[in-house]
Amino acid sequence: MSTPPQPPPPADQPVPQPGQPAPQPAVPPQPTAYPYPNPQSPPSGNFYAQPTLVGQAPPPHAGVPGNPYAQPPQYGPVPAPPPGGGGGAGRAVLWLAVGAVVASAAWAAGVFLLGGMSDSADLRGYSAPSNMCSRADYSSFKDEYPESDSSSTHTSLKDKALDESYCSLNLKKTGSSYADAYLSVQVDLHRKTDPGPEFTATWKNYGDSHTGYDVSPVKGIGDEAYLVSQDTTSGSTSGSRYATLAVRDGWVTYTMSYSAYLSSYNQDKNPPALTDVSDWLKTDTKATLEQLKD
Repeated sequence: MSTPPQPPPPADQPVPQPGQPAPQPAVPPQPTAYPYPNPQSPPSGNFYAQPTLVGQAPPPHAGVPGNPYAQPPQYGPVPAPPPGGGGGAGRAVLWLAVGAVVASAAWAAGVFLLGGMSDSADLRGYSAPSNMCSRADYSSFKDEYPESDSSSTHTSLKDKALDESYCSLNLKKTGSSYADAYLSVQVDLHRKTDPGPEFTATWKNYGDSHTGYDVSPVKGIGDEAYLVSQDTTSGSTSGSRYATLAVRDGWVTYTMSYSAYLSSYNQDKNPPALTDVSDWLKTDTKATLEQLKD
């Protein structure tokens, strides 16, 4: 069984000639991703073989076997060229290093210019108010639900990744002591990530993940908008009517949702048709989005 070849000595340790001090390297050896010996290394015993490339370690037993006066070839880094002449190999190594630096800088600049490392959010002048109930426009619903709501609720969130503002309102018909319907409004300013792909996946395909809902795209509001609705009343004294208008404008998302439930205490106060509710949502959404840019 043959003995496996021994690994060559490290490239950063040049072999000195007999009787001479070891040369001082002027340029560090260049790293390589190729982990194996160079296939162009000269075979042992071939004095006229192609010389080893600069920076490559010598193969084992280099030189001419049987010739005690043969000097082993010099390996390792090339010494610095003398001032005023020569130095072609040194200049080649220098230009390779400069080219690598320039290429790295160009790549970094390209990534920056293309936005790969930028977190600039496309918020288009929108803001998320601390009290969404005071900024939301729902005037289209007030003919049907004229009673004022004294128990509205609102929340808000301020963070470097997300600004959010939410409002929940009780809608009451004339003379009602309890809510006849409910309205909620929410705006989200996405400061770190583009919500576009997930927004489209969620609302465009809402009918696939929720049984019994109708989904239709809405033109003329933001970059994209979807109306999601459901009516389970169908001539009975129970059930509900529901509609949500979801809008994305740049990195800002907005939803306005309506829901009404038939029950024993308000079955004589039928909720409005979903066609009317859909028109009100579109009108009030446009007005609210304009106000959120002030």
